Amino acid sequence: MKTQRAVRSPGGLSLRLDVRAVVVVALLLAVALAASVLLIGTGDFEIPAGDVLRTLAGDGNPSQEFIVNELRLPRVLVGLLVGAALGLGGALFQTISRNPLGSPDVLGLGQGATAGALVMIVLFSGTATQVTLGALAGGLVTGIGIYVLAWKRGVHGYRLVLVGIGMSAIVTAVNGYLMTRADIVDAARAVVWMTGSLDGRDWAQVWPLLALCAVLVPLVLVNGRALRLMEMGDDVSYALGVRVERVRMLLMVAAVLLTAAATAAAGPVSFVALTAPQLARRLTRSPGPNLLPSLCMGAALLVGADWVSQRAFGADQLPVGVVTGVLGGVYLLWLLVTERKKGRI
Repeated sequence: MKTQRAVRSPGGLSLRLDVRAVVVVALLLAVALAASVLLIGTGDFEIPAGDVLRTLAGDGNPSQEFIVNELRLPRVLVGLLVGAALGLGGALFQTISRNPLGSPDVLGLGQGATAGALVMIVLFSGTATQVTLGALAGGLVTGIGIYVLAWKRGVHGYRLVLVGIGMSAIVTAVNGYLMTRADIVDAARAVVWMTGSLDGRDWAQVWPLLALCAVLVPLVLVNGRALRLMEMGDDVSYALGVRVERVRMLLMVAAVLLTAAATAAAGPVSFVALTAPQLARRLTRSPGPNLLPSLCMGAALLVGADWVSQRAFGADQLPVGVVTGVLGGVYLLWLLVTERKKGRI
């Protein structure tokens, strides 16, 4: 059964909609928002979902308004933005590399951001802001290094993945060395950051990440058609009028910025960038990059994982990065077994 419909505006502009993809996006948004409301109400001081909604609408009592608006809402918003950025960044990397393993987790961008944060923690005993800036710089430098080393008359998928794996190994070794240089206090602080957590996040993390997403997400979505054409090969894309290298570089820079900013805000939350695009593609059953479904899936995954960690282990007991790592690892093993049974690996 076909799920695409053509919509024509009065001005003659034709737009083809994938009905199933639209439904999936709507459902994922609903799941993310529902999980966010439940997460805001979860903690040492439980707040029913109805009271959370009334407080968000400005009709709560003073204690609820303080807990919701000042303590828990920023954490949830950071989770939504980080998950959305990782999901979109993962979809971009997997599409550009034409490889389901071409995610920031595998390419070493998370490790690069971790290296930048460790430099600020171990060598300079930096503040939270300095650690965030260091993580952002580390991710950007790593992304630039991967792109430069993978360049040879263009950037191709397998070369990008192989260079990324090599870069990941190098940066991981650097991170290990930095940990050996740390004293016990800085080492404990670094380990907590490296786990990936939303604890203690406030409005200072929300606004920069929101501003970055407000710029990059529309930029990526506008180039979604060109990205889809690029899946047919560079020669075909050139023939259809796509400036392949320009679009590829622009979208890779956007993916690196999204991933680095997400890592800077919450630490290296693993496997969201890897699994969100693949789960979105399985739900939509649609070819192509599935950019918007991947973004929504990433947001729903991260806030859902944070809610699970708090409900199962209590607030501040289990960082969200541990939950996403376990769930993502299980999914990866299942995917490998499934692909092996199909004879693809």
